[in-house]
Amino acid sequence: MAEKISLVILFGGVSSEHEVSCLSAASVLDHIDKDRYEINVIGITKAGDWFLTGSPAGRISDGSWIEDGGNRRAFITPDRSVGGIMAATGDGRYERIRADVVFPVLHGRNGEDGTVQGLLQMSGIPFVGSGTASSAASMDKAITKAMVKQSGVVDQAACCVIHSSVYERDCDAELQRITDFFGGSLPLFVKPANAGSSVGISKVKAADDLAKALETAFDEDDKVLVEEAITGREIEVAVMGNDEPQASCIGEIFAANEFYDYNAKYENSMSRTGIVRDLAPEKETEIREKAVRVYEVMGCEGLARVDFFLEESGRVVLNELNTLPGFTSISMYPKLWEESGIPYDRLIDELITLALGKHYK
Repeated sequence: MAEKISLVILFGGVSSEHEVSCLSAASVLDHIDKDRYEINVIGITKAGDWFLTGSPAGRISDGSWIEDGGNRRAFITPDRSVGGIMAATGDGRYERIRADVVFPVLHGRNGEDGTVQGLLQMSGIPFVGSGTASSAASMDKAITKAMVKQSGVVDQAACCVIHSSVYERDCDAELQRITDFFGGSLPLFVKPANAGSSVGISKVKAADDLAKALETAFDEDDKVLVEEAITGREIEVAVMGNDEPQASCIGEIFAANEFYDYNAKYENSMSRTGIVRDLAPEKETEIREKAVRVYEVMGCEGLARVDFFLEESGRVVLNELNTLPGFTSISMYPKLWEESGIPYDRLIDELITLALGKHYK
């Protein structure tokens, strides 16, 4: 029998998406082929403590894993001679645990933004997903917009960027700059540049609400985007691959709230998703090709979900890119691939195979 692949799953993290990461990791553990992998799981607390845990998926999903008495402090070292985890043994020493590949099931800051990817690239351990530069650029919505705009691949919403330091010096001037930029047009969306799961996003319908929306976004990031509101269907495409990425079928979001915020995604059972089946073949091809091109422009590897708006006129407008999309039981990324013929367990295998095909200099 072939030796099992030594896999490390990272979850949790110092992020507003900590709980979503726990749900994603639990779902991965529920679906992964345990006969193929020797699995070690490291949970990262909201305070940034790392623990090797043997907690089952159920305790990871509800957050009670942190109370597991068997947890051991552990970390991945950038020292390439180690090639894995250093885990406390209880007698003041640390043991080395080999790692062939890492699956960082992390979302948002300190997980999806190039920080963990930088550590893993230094360690020389292959990992699922994009590298440091691509992860950082794709996480930052302002940088993504600039790179995609330069490529000319797809249309985007009009946008201006606000920095907290400038806003704090003269908030009235920045509010006026926003008003002038959009010609007083409303509604607008206000988004943190570096946050996922729609955390910190507000839809502004009245000028008097703009300041509060900015403050909400600044709680998540020092850089904020103010965008024109696009009216259209919210559609998503899953992309997978390294040198030859492939696009899944197209999915659609039907948000229970006015827009697809955190509550609508993870808390409101009235939200639903579906597979798009009513588009003309040429429009479907256009959307899938644009998803792959955005993926390539941003230098993605492994996986990403590309989100668009489809206007009634047929115009396709980029919304955002997620390099480590959700893997929960309701997440679109695995659902889209399942509809495209790749079930969840095989999807995990495919992503790990792609990771093992990468080499770090």
